[in-house]
Amino acid sequence: MSNSKRLHPISAVTNFFKQLKELIVPFVAFFVFGTRASEGDLWFFGGSIAVVLVVLGIGVLNWLRFSYRLEEGELRMEYGLLVRKKRYIPFDRIQSLDFSEGILHRPFGLVKVKVETAGSSGADAEAVLTAITKEEANWIKETIAQAKNTLAEETMDTKVEDIVEENVIYKISFKELLLLATTSGGVGVVLSALVAFLSQLDDFIPYESAYREVEKMISNGVVIIAVLVFLGFLFAWMVALIGTMVKYAQFTVKKTEREIIISRGLLEKRQITIPLNRIQAVRISENILRQPFGLCSVHIISAGGSVRNTEGSKVMLLPAVKRVEVATILGDHLPISTPVLPFNKLPKRAFPRYLIRGSLMVVPVFIAAVAIFKLWGLLSIVLFLFSGIWSYLKYKDAGWSIEGQQLNIQYRSLIKNTLFMKKHNVQSLDYKESIFQKRKNLASMTSLIKSGMGAVGGTIVDIEKEEAKEIYQWYSYSRKAPF
Repeated sequence: MSNSKRLHPISAVTNFFKQLKELIVPFVAFFVFGTRASEGDLWFFGGSIAVVLVVLGIGVLNWLRFSYRLEEGELRMEYGLLVRKKRYIPFDRIQSLDFSEGILHRPFGLVKVKVETAGSSGADAEAVLTAITKEEANWIKETIAQAKNTLAEETMDTKVEDIVEENVIYKISFKELLLLATTSGGVGVVLSALVAFLSQLDDFIPYESAYREVEKMISNGVVIIAVLVFLGFLFAWMVALIGTMVKYAQFTVKKTEREIIISRGLLEKRQITIPLNRIQAVRISENILRQPFGLCSVHIISAGGSVRNTEGSKVMLLPAVKRVEVATILGDHLPISTPVLPFNKLPKRAFPRYLIRGSLMVVPVFIAAVAIFKLWGLLSIVLFLFSGIWSYLKYKDAGWSIEGQQLNIQYRSLIKNTLFMKKHNVQSLDYKESIFQKRKNLASMTSLIKSGMGAVGGTIVDIEKEEAKEIYQWYSYSRKAPF
């Protein structure tokens, strides 16, 4: 179908930086714990230059040895520095092609293409074309789509129209982008990274002199210290704000007949394609910073591939929108609806149990504080107030509802979550009843859906036992509940 092609030469540069990135930790470890003699420094810098040159050479050789082509309904790749390897991926296994444009790609009109298949799971894609032109990427995408349509016609004996129309269902506004950045909570990450970075530079930063200056400031007054701390947090907040705005700038959601296409990024543009038939559930999250403003974020839970991450194969669909507007924005674009529904709440007799569980988490901290700080440790009693508020929010926000073939559950940890899932996507529905719950005629219900290599879901604690039976009977094929 096509001749063998090489990646753009910039691929050698990206391979070089990728390999160099993996060597940062060994370099830092040697720099911190290695010898500090002048002769040792000379060997260190000389060896470092040699390693960099070797890595650059490997990047060039890997680029020269990599080729790809489309042939006989397959994406075929050949690569390998010492051992020649071949990988053939049939078109019908390819679920999506995700595009991204890094800083090195954009000046040359290039993109990075991740090939996701039904069998790929985890953070790594099935295959990656690190640098090809946008025209080449679009040609590959169209060729694979046409081949799939032809296969569908032959299988179903019906004509399948080429899907080229993309409807924009959401585009982030500047106001929403600003609200997203200011409520992202990324300050802690920035501060942690800054402390970790500075801790490695003790040879270059005169910490002893700095400590002496700090002692002088403390002797001059606490106000100066307070101002410096405030300025430090302000700087971290500004860095987090700018980083979030750059990351989510131009956030756009498009839909075709079969896919959801999400693109975002100012410096590095990313595009993620999610087949509609792989969507397992929709999750609406409201953190404590956004909830007072009526804002939430919406995630798609998918059955693996590139959308798998540490939180369970989820991709952000709407970054920061009004909760009441979610159903209007998404409409019927997804196979799962997200209406604003009245949820069945927990019984009042469940509230004391929430308070007790919250208090049990604080008691060890309170005892330790009193034992260590004596009278001052009694001030930690304020933690019981916070645990009481948190317990009340967990009790108030827990709930469930059934709408036809869809189960919706609501629960809270630190973040309030609402999970919408179709019955046929529910992998398991577990019922638990402890000795203490049995006395109150209560139970706990956990629903799990397939996500990547595992499952993700939510738990409602201290639900009415009769309501737990109702949910199980709705889910059970036999309509018989084991109670």
